[in-house]
Amino acid sequence: MSSVRSSGDVEAVGRLGDARARIEQEVAKVIIGQKEVVEQVLICLLAHGHALLIGVPGLAKTMLVNTLARVLDLSFNRVQFTPDLMPSDITGTEIIEEDATTRRRGFRFVEGPVFANVVLADEINRTPPKTQAALLQAMQEYHVTVAGRTYALPTPFFVLATQNPIELEGTYPLPEAQLDRFMFSVFVDYPSPDEEMEIVKSTTSAYVPDLTRVLSAGEIAELQGLVRRVPVADEVIAYAVRLAGATRPSSETSPQFVRDWVSWGAGPRASQYLILGAKTRAMLDGRYTPSVDDVRAVARPVMRHRIVTNFAAEAENVKPDAIVRRLVEEL
Repeated sequence: MSSVRSSGDVEAVGRLGDARARIEQEVAKVIIGQKEVVEQVLICLLAHGHALLIGVPGLAKTMLVNTLARVLDLSFNRVQFTPDLMPSDITGTEIIEEDATTRRRGFRFVEGPVFANVVLADEINRTPPKTQAALLQAMQEYHVTVAGRTYALPTPFFVLATQNPIELEGTYPLPEAQLDRFMFSVFVDYPSPDEEMEIVKSTTSAYVPDLTRVLSAGEIAELQGLVRRVPVADEVIAYAVRLAGATRPSSETSPQFVRDWVSWGAGPRASQYLILGAKTRAMLDGRYTPSVDDVRAVARPVMRHRIVTNFAAEAENVKPDAIVRRLVEEL
């Protein structure tokens, strides 16, 4: 298996460390605070994954994604998910078109908003499962099929979906199998009082940020390939597998509190994403191989949406996030 050994790869890791500082600096011109959210979204993008952003309205989730796309010089489309949204509204559709010269009619494919480097699926749980499945298929296969023809999506292709955790009336929650397609589940929390003062100052003035592009689509695609070549020690992989396995109540190694509170634990995809997230985090820090601490750092966004709690946990108000935090502390 190839790894980061060539001088070109070593230089690329060094450049990425410099680029990270510039990306955070540019994003900070628009987004006040939320450094952990920015880091997790960036890790997810470079690891060739997709992210689910969970937060109440008004926390600049859309602005964050749009700003990051501009800084990385990526095309961006936003889709507002509604109960009447159809799969073709996302993937695109064929229309009948007449040639002005020959007067012959034929079908022409009109691309939908999914044909962009960064797609923001706003309030994905507000649309029926059929439309959700159309987007999630594109996330998994990186192409769409319309009328028997297959169309490749742009490279890189990155989906960020948002969910409002408060208002659940009239929504279609994503099934666990579809939630598993998202690499990270990212919580967007309220800003601190000082950060909120800065937000109010900047958004109620005539200030218009001048953003500088840091990376291009081609460079991001190269970095995504570089992540796969980062070497990982066997003990780090063993820790990731052990951590994911400890969430499964049927496992002999799972703690008693997991057996008491969990119905279903994280599958093998969690172990894969733990390692990919750890690799990317190490690269962003300018390191050439991840450690156990990198796995611990990405454990909560990787596994919080992959754990299904039982009635006992709901009765005691125990959330999956708290279970993952306790597992990381005890392992």
